[in-house]
Amino acid sequence: MKMSLINRPKQPLDGKRWGILGVFCLSLFSSCEQSLIEEPKSLVVESFFNTATEVETATNLIYSPLRSNNYAVYEATLECQSDYANGRGSWAPLHVFQGLDDANITRVSDLWRAFYLSIRNANLVIKNAPTGKSISKADVTKYVAEAKFMRAFNYFQLVRNWAGVPLRTESTMDAIDLKRNTADEVYNLIIADLTEAETNLPDNPAVAGRPTKWAAKTLLADVYLTLGKFAESRDKADEVIKSNKFSFVSTTTKTDFQTKVWGPDLVSTTEEIFYLKYARQVNQGNYMLWISNHPDTKLFNFGGAYVLYLDVTSAYYKAWNPNDLRKGLWDLINFGLGANTLVSSKFADQLAVSQSGAGNDDPVYGYSDVLLIYAEASSRAGNGPTAAGMEALNKVHRRAYGKAPAVASSIDFNLADYNAATFLDLVLTERSYEFQLGGKRWLDLKRTGKVKEAILAATGKTVADKHLLWPIPVSEMNYNKGLDPTKDQNPGY
Repeated sequence: MKMSLINRPKQPLDGKRWGILGVFCLSLFSSCEQSLIEEPKSLVVESFFNTATEVETATNLIYSPLRSNNYAVYEATLECQSDYANGRGSWAPLHVFQGLDDANITRVSDLWRAFYLSIRNANLVIKNAPTGKSISKADVTKYVAEAKFMRAFNYFQLVRNWAGVPLRTESTMDAIDLKRNTADEVYNLIIADLTEAETNLPDNPAVAGRPTKWAAKTLLADVYLTLGKFAESRDKADEVIKSNKFSFVSTTTKTDFQTKVWGPDLVSTTEEIFYLKYARQVNQGNYMLWISNHPDTKLFNFGGAYVLYLDVTSAYYKAWNPNDLRKGLWDLINFGLGANTLVSSKFADQLAVSQSGAGNDDPVYGYSDVLLIYAEASSRAGNGPTAAGMEALNKVHRRAYGKAPAVASSIDFNLADYNAATFLDLVLTERSYEFQLGGKRWLDLKRTGKVKEAILAATGKTVADKHLLWPIPVSEMNYNKGLDPTKDQNPGY
């Protein structure tokens, strides 16, 4: 059985330190807004951040708010807003595109708190690790770089869904009232953190799941792509590709994807760049399996909520080539909406130990990400597709058809057939096939300015302007007096 690779201290702590850590954990997991900004008075900082083991334990806690079901819920919330996937039950209003109802406002408010809690935990490491008395400079540099990577990662989720947000850093983490920073200011911090991270993170992870310099470069490439800095995005993605550290796992069947690419027993693969790691332990597993599966598939031994579904008669699904193995990861399941309903079988674990106890890791960034970022960025930087960009896209495409990724094939797209506009559409379509359940389609449509056009074409629905951003939580507005509820709330809420 795959063991949990992070969020565990390397060795037992003595009684005194365990007591401090216990208080530390309790303070970090408080659900109230105040816990994000008040210093935990009972945490003896000078006694805790002294050794590499203690700093590593604190660094592990940066991941906990995300891994505790929240990141899977985040991805599903985004996925329900895509042009191809609908949401069931309380998620259904997301696919109406008229803004969030009360249930989903509560849901995204919980995500806001999770991102800021992870940021607070990162700030604790950034602020206190350099003061440790029994930790090497090299270890301080490594853990601070990891904390800055994760802080940037969290702010990247916040800024894309809420736009400008209050910046809480190691120097302002104890302040109660903070203004709403602009999106540009948030992105400046993200880029600064990632620039430091790519310099100071290791070339290889000490254990699977820890970010490396290549993860920082990949995230930075994605940030630059979102900002329209296409040459910078292209060059960062190219650095990762030319490192030759990553390659595709071979696939010839859909089962290969379920077991060899995303399987629950995998510790790591050659295509992993940055994954959130999970294990078959109660409350330590991937919650997406419960969200996405249906009991009839028998692929997840705790059934499933089948929150997301497709329709076999949709133009999107009908246009999808049946020889693409990824299309086979949608199964016809009539759960009350008719015989044309499709439910995902991307993730499977028949030995999970609970609804949130599946062993499958979450492929946040993999080799296909960096190839498709490069393909898009290289074309948009030069106002037209390049041979290298087309080859990067074709590698993803070939693997999806069971072909050798690096060998030219009859299913390849031809460079001469595309211009800048049509190639962008081709890349976005390939991304929509490759990253399903990852929540990337909605963000792709927003950043390319195609969201209203795509949703109207696919669903006949008009996206309300208020639906493009999520509301800042009322709890934040009430507690943070640096925000003006009239001026600082996102439009329509």
